[in-house]
Amino acid sequence: MPLSLTIEKEFAQNSERVKSVDQHPTEPWILVSLYSGTVCIWNYQSQVMEKSFKVTESPVRSAKFIARKNWIVTASDDKYIRVYNYDTVEKIKEYEAHTDFIRSVAVHPTLPCLLSCSDDKVIKLWDWEKDWSCIQIFKGHSHYVMQVAFNPKDTNTFASASLDGAIKIWNIGSPTAEFALDGHSKGVNCIDYFSRGDKPYLLSGSDDFTAKVWDIETKSCVQTLEGHEHNVTAVCVHAELPIIITVSEDGNIHIWNATSFRLENKLNYGLERVWAIGQLKGSNKVAFGFDKGTIVVKMNGSHTWDSVDLQA
Repeated sequence: MPLSLTIEKEFAQNSERVKSVDQHPTEPWILVSLYSGTVCIWNYQSQVMEKSFKVTESPVRSAKFIARKNWIVTASDDKYIRVYNYDTVEKIKEYEAHTDFIRSVAVHPTLPCLLSCSDDKVIKLWDWEKDWSCIQIFKGHSHYVMQVAFNPKDTNTFASASLDGAIKIWNIGSPTAEFALDGHSKGVNCIDYFSRGDKPYLLSGSDDFTAKVWDIETKSCVQTLEGHEHNVTAVCVHAELPIIITVSEDGNIHIWNATSFRLENKLNYGLERVWAIGQLKGSNKVAFGFDKGTIVVKMNGSHTWDSVDLQA
């Protein structure tokens, strides 16, 4: 079933290199972290910068909203995690979290917890109700850990992507991984969970120029998405539309049909390499971070996840 998809650019802002983008769940805001060490909150409706934080002199590779606390959390190459109140711009907490660059953070959907992962090959779980103490350390990767993501259907579990080529699945209560998904021929940069019906899947992107779709229950790769001409830097499955989005250092955004896995659209905004995707459940907007700025697009389609044959 072909997808009738309309893609409309809503917001564009030039800047230095963007390393992460995150959407606020209720406000029309995107959180953009820059290689230069600055973090900005942009209003994509009014096109106005709401807040700017000079976090550090080194790259901020990951920044996330913790909307239930009115916070943002940042993670950077200086090994520090910093937390700010985005209303008052007050710094709430600052601590050295790892012994090398921090690549990614993930906020638990309900618990007062944050995951972080680093070039020190370690993943850590932090509890902000215990003054940000580390409550679990996860070891097993043999190279940089590039991203962590909680499983939205089972929030006691999470996945990690590493340059050792493996994706590992963990339980927050155990320091060792439950299992690994192996199949990429080079390092894995990024991951995203999604479901078809009740069946859980994982999407991954790699320096082997491909993205892969994994059946978590059978621990097998069910599809390889080929077409990028450089490292795949970020992946996501659209929350409302049955599409997979992959981006790459080749500068292209690829949009794939999530049921047939056919390439539906290829976008290039001329802002050089693409580094990040920010997407939100319940929203048709997707934010992209590039070498030269940020774009927010609105995507509308003829089919939703509910309307496609989920067992295809």
